[in-house]
This record gives sequence, C-alpha cells and structure tokens, in this order.
Amino acid sequence: MHVPRMTQDSPDSGRLASVHKSAKANVATKRPPKVLVAEDDADIRLMMRTLLGMRGYNVIEASDGQETVDVARAERPDIILMDLQLPRMNGFAVARFVRQDEHLRDVPIVVITGHDPAKHRSLALAAGCNAYVLKPIDFDHLGEIIVGLLPQD
Repeated sequence: MHVPRMTQDSPDSGRLASVHKSAKANVATKRPPKVLVAEDDADIRLMMRTLLGMRGYNVIEASDGQETVDVARAERPDIILMDLQLPRMNGFAVARFVRQDEHLRDVPIVVITGHDPAKHRSLALAAGCNAYVLKPIDFDHLGEIIVGLLPQD
C-alpha cells in the first residue's frame, strides 16, 4: 500500500474536504479506523480521544515513545497521531522505527507538535512522517488530514 506524503500546506488540501464526507459514510458501515494518539500530556490525550471518538474513530493511546512502538506493534493502528517530544523515545525515533517495521511501514504518521516547523518539519518528513500539524490543534484541519491519509475502500 502506498501512503501519500503530505504536509500541512499540501496542494491536495482542497480535495480533502470532499473526501471527508465519504469517509464518514465508510466509518458507519465498516469497523471504525483505529487511531493511535501518542502524547505525553494526559489532558491533550483526553481531548483528542474525546474529539476523535465523536468523529467515529477507535482511539488507542500511548504516553511515551517506547509505549507508542509497543502499542503500534500490538494494535496495528490505521494512523498514528504523534507529538515529537515524547519521553523514552522521541517522535523522530518512533517514526524511523515504524518505517522499518514490515507490519507498520505503511501506517501514516501525523506529527502534532508545538515545535517550530521551520526547524522540525523537514526532519519529521525525513524520518517518515506524512504530515505536520501545529498546536493548538485545528480539529477540522486535522480531520481533513486524517481522512486524506486513511486508505479509501
């Protein structure tokens, strides 16, 4: 499976809005996509679990980099939403690990961070991430990115 590479300012952004409606229909008839949220801040994890759950996603969580790897191996998520600054293993290392694992290499990774994109976006993309989203999170924009990166059946 080919995972499209995208950034926050991708030329495909306009296409994502129209895809969003069809993905909601797919979620209603099939198993909900499994989203791994990797974030060390418990309040942000709760907010993301709540908002993503309201959109029909099955949300699983990890609070540090090593746990992210372990949960990804065990749960095989459809997409990973990940902070860069995680304890025990940072997001760059997690992304490199995921891209080297034969069962996970095609899982899209979206970085959600407060780090300056001028310094970190190219590093995140080089590590294998598909998109870079700044905090505070615009959930409508994040939703479009998620729909655009999930496989369309």
